[in-house]
Amino acid sequence: MSKSLIDLIAILDLEQLEVNLFRGNSPKTSWQRVFGGQVIGQAMVAACRTVEGRLPHSLHCYFILPGDPQIPIIYQVERLRDGKSYSTRRVTAIQHGNAIFSIMVSFHAEEETAFDHQDKMPEVPPPEKLTAEEVAKQPMFREMPEFIRRYYESDRPIELRPVELGRYFGERIEDGRIHVWIRTAATLPDDPALHMCALAYASDFSLLDAIMARYGRTLFDKRMMPASLDHAMWFHRPFRADEWLLYAQDSPSAQGGRGLTRGSIFKPDGTLVASVAQEGSVRERRS
Repeated sequence: MSKSLIDLIAILDLEQLEVNLFRGNSPKTSWQRVFGGQVIGQAMVAACRTVEGRLPHSLHCYFILPGDPQIPIIYQVERLRDGKSYSTRRVTAIQHGNAIFSIMVSFHAEEETAFDHQDKMPEVPPPEKLTAEEVAKQPMFREMPEFIRRYYESDRPIELRPVELGRYFGERIEDGRIHVWIRTAATLPDDPALHMCALAYASDFSLLDAIMARYGRTLFDKRMMPASLDHAMWFHRPFRADEWLLYAQDSPSAQGGRGLTRGSIFKPDGTLVASVAQEGSVRERRS
């Protein structure tokens, strides 16, 4: 079994301490704070553990305080509603006695509908054209920063293959529309809820980069102090998180030290499987 798969399952496999009370751990990394997607994914797992026969259809959350990766995170679930069609859960993540994160997750019993439409997937190169071998053929590859090359490493839970490589060399994307192919680095068990939690984990990767793309900059710029403030996600259609998904992102507005980003996630056949919105703090470090 791949180390990446073990890591992701370990991250999402919470320990149940009591009814409605769970504990999650952080992987050993050099990060000084807990990755936001980790808290979203773990909180979703906690919520899913308290609901039977229904899958999540939406989540809305706030990042309150930075998470400490050196200690476990406690997740407290509140069962707010169990109706005929919908169930609602509120989960609070706690460290050092303080709430660091809060999420509302809504679950829906599957039903038939007369309405079924979706936006069209953007036309971009497939992930097979963005492998390290293919990208290495481009003249710019020799000057590619090391952090971009790490996108192609598979020893972490999520594989990322960005489409617009020129923005890492200062190219401005005038409309701010960027695209990244994503998938878990190894195959996951056949559990739809787990795939949703895994995609929620991955959905926080690179999203604020859509703001930076308009300025020919990236979140890796050491002058920047980016931080996610809130995050919302809607699940539309079935998918597997261990198969390639296109994450199409844009940023309609930025002002006052905050920026809004949006994302649409598609299967390669064009099926829209999820939508995402996030506002983040985007400040420059003071010299």
